Amino acid sequence: MKIRPVILCGGAGTRLWEDKKHHQPKQFIDFGGWSLMQKTLERVKNIIFDYPIISTNNKYLSQVKKSLKKSNINKYKIVLEPIKKNTAPAILSSALINDIPYNQPLIYFSADHLLEKNSVFINAIKRTSSKLNDKNIFIFGIKPTSPSIEYGYFLTKKLKNNINKVLKFIEKPSSLKAKKLIKSNCYWNSGMFFLRKDSLINNFKEYHPNTLKNCKQSIIKSKYRKHTYYLNKFAFNKCVEKSFDYAILEKSNDINAIKLNIPWTDLGNWTEISKVFVKNKSKYFNKKNIFYRPWGSYTNLFKGKNFLVKELKVKSKGILSLQKHHHRSEHWLITEGKPMITLNKKKTLKIKNESMYIPKGAIHRIENPFKKTVKILEIQKGFILKETDIVRYQDIYGRVK
Repeated sequence: MKIRPVILCGGAGTRLWEDKKHHQPKQFIDFGGWSLMQKTLERVKNIIFDYPIISTNNKYLSQVKKSLKKSNINKYKIVLEPIKKNTAPAILSSALINDIPYNQPLIYFSADHLLEKNSVFINAIKRTSSKLNDKNIFIFGIKPTSPSIEYGYFLTKKLKNNINKVLKFIEKPSSLKAKKLIKSNCYWNSGMFFLRKDSLINNFKEYHPNTLKNCKQSIIKSKYRKHTYYLNKFAFNKCVEKSFDYAILEKSNDINAIKLNIPWTDLGNWTEISKVFVKNKSKYFNKKNIFYRPWGSYTNLFKGKNFLVKELKVKSKGILSLQKHHHRSEHWLITEGKPMITLNKKKTLKIKNESMYIPKGAIHRIENPFKKTVKILEIQKGFILKETDIVRYQDIYGRVK
């Protein structure tokens, strides 16, 4: 029996935007001919997978369908939540539809994660398929590359048959604790997991029977048209708002890990997004977009919806004007050199791979006091992204009027 991929696509992505009312959901952001949702859809085109189920809500229905069309996926089912109730009801309701046989293996993906080395991932799934039963759950762990405070972690113990049993979950630790966890061979909790439909039902029957009851009713009373299940609002609204981690994973005694050492990120902040642009800079580079200034040059790499990606090059002894912006904030990632950054009244020496956030209206400056050229990946964010949005206070090149 093939594995059924279920894509959770209800996240709002508000962490990336100061303006919560006019934000873009992270999974649909165009990063230059690709989006995270499209990357996820491409991932499930492997022969081991059946056609996908997408769990989302009315707000994103048209964007989901556009992504499916762009990825040339014609066979699919969509399960629409009438109201957000976190991941536990979304995960369960999407599995309860009649299209999925009782013992079919299910793999759950988040629509807003970037995962590389797909062949390694697929091979890990193949090795695990025979180990699924009507009670256990396998979660995908990622070997940490840094002591991130953005992700959850888990500890494991190796059992017979090469099973890594999860002993404990640690949710978004401090930086100091994260360093200790990495030394203890902890893994990041990727939010992806692998199990059978009967296992999911049995776990909810044991730990959250009311959620199971209400989700069943929301399916039974749902309306179906054009590949889409419209869940019954009255029944679904009775579900307790709870994440799958808290509802099931942290209570069940049969949680195991599939450990992966592959590049993975949820692109949950602009620093992580900056790293993607740095890694793929050659794909975005165009000589026509280089602009020279007295302090060096900048290159416009990509103009997205309400954000602009640039690379700044500050020559030795180059100093940008002391300035502010009325309409934009900026995220900087240092990729080369050691710039001196002024932010309001504070000066800080930054080094490679460090980042800096410049809020809208903050007075700031970049200086390069050393011989090596400074390179900074800059992401501007706002409704107006123009060079005219610069108010200069001091400038060694005589540009203050």
